[in-house]
Amino acid sequence: IAELRELEYVKDLPLLRVLNLLKNPVQEQTDYWLLVIFMLLQLTELDLKKISVEEKVAAVNNYDPPPEVVAAKDHMTHVMYSMLQPQRIFDSTLPSLDAPYPMLVLVGPLACGKRELTHKICRQFNNFFRYGPCHTTRGAYFGEENRLDYYFVSQEAFDKMVKTGKFIATYKYSGYYYGLGRDTVESIAREGLATCVHLEIEGVRSLKNTYFKPRYILLVPMNKEKYEGHLRRKGLFSRPEIEEAVSRVDMYIKISEDFPGYFDAVVDTDELDEAFTELSFLVKAYLGL
Repeated sequence: IAELRELEYVKDLPLLRVLNLLKNPVQEQTDYWLLVIFMLLQLTELDLKKISVEEKVAAVNNYDPPPEVVAAKDHMTHVMYSMLQPQRIFDSTLPSLDAPYPMLVLVGPLACGKRELTHKICRQFNNFFRYGPCHTTRGAYFGEENRLDYYFVSQEAFDKMVKTGKFIATYKYSGYYYGLGRDTVESIAREGLATCVHLEIEGVRSLKNTYFKPRYILLVPMNKEKYEGHLRRKGLFSRPEIEEAVSRVDMYIKISEDFPGYFDAVVDTDELDEAFTELSFLVKAYLGL
């Protein structure tokens, strides 16, 4: 065997447990050991050596990492780069560990109304919250404004921000990168206000690795047919983007059901006016109003 792709012919053999590729040219390839293990996870022995559970986990984490691993790596990247910068006490650092800096995160699938609801909440509770736009490498959709909805930046500028420790959390969705900027949060904290942001689940996983302890509210359209029609009528998204967004509704609901407490509350966004009323009630309860 000279190339790893030749293993495709044997990867579906359910009873394959032992494989010996000694003296094959394929052994000279970079990351040969882990890649073979990843391609043939049913193996227990490779090249006369037993394969450990740790090696199988390492292979999966390297070539098809679960979302939690991706988020953890993202967090480690930002911690490392931030430690390389001049250190200072952040405005979001409060004197008491029992009272972390307040933050509200609205979470949900594409165009479910989270951007609109975030702006409305910040307007209604403008003495408490300020909206924190994320940076993104995607272009603006119709109706979106730079600095008001997002900071639209190039991939080069985004990468530079990562390497200079400018992000608290970043994530990738639908081929584009998004990031919650440290300066964004700090400028809001400097005003004595809490930060309100909206994210996809990938961003939540990353943010949950930080020392921030936000309130997470899941916004999810329960009527998938109505949601799909809403996405089509907007005329902004391709068929694959719409199909992916609709499929993620079940994913969000499953996370909420399988991990009680992962979100602090769940709000149905089939009717945005009703969703805002419920969201407003929740925020008042959080604020003790």
